[in-house]
Amino acid sequence: MLEIITFPHPTLRHKSKPITKVDAELKQIVADMFEAMYQAKGIGLAANQVNLPLQLFVINTTGKKDSGEEQVFINPVLSAAKGAADADEGCLSLPGVGGIVSRPETIHVSAYDLQGNPIEMTAKGLLGRAIQHEFDHLQGVMFIDRLSDSEKRLIQEEVETFELDFEARRKAGSIPSNEQIAAHLKDFETRYCS
Repeated sequence: MLEIITFPHPTLRHKSKPITKVDAELKQIVADMFEAMYQAKGIGLAANQVNLPLQLFVINTTGKKDSGEEQVFINPVLSAAKGAADADEGCLSLPGVGGIVSRPETIHVSAYDLQGNPIEMTAKGLLGRAIQHEFDHLQGVMFIDRLSDSEKRLIQEEVETFELDFEARRKAGSIPSNEQIAAHLKDFETRYCS
């Protein structure tokens, strides 16, 4: 089972690299990402949230394993942003923390699916927001970066709790050093992005 990493794990700030090959292991990783997402009761999950430096995210807006549509986006590019909408957002890498984020109402996404077929779609509503949220992750951006100053103040204590917990777990040895994390990311980039 893949583990969803939590803020402030360094991989969450790592800019993901484009994928140049899809193999059986990557297909299994995608299946495991859906499992981890459903287990955490989420509707989207980006590869760097499971400590992988790849331009890949999965979405199912129902958040339920046996309903809705499972969508895989590889090497996504967003364009044609239109309108603006505010909505409450949360994140599986900051469980329990939420805030109002302003995003374009409609977005066009170009990507590839697991079979290498091109995806071209215009998305709005929950799907449009989920795509933008997960795309941000691939750039090393989290939803808390997009909050207003007043919204940031509301969650400051909760975010600090995550930082303290991360440091405690690192001291206890359950989280690798930054050097070990960097080596792990480099290994995956060499295998899938070159």
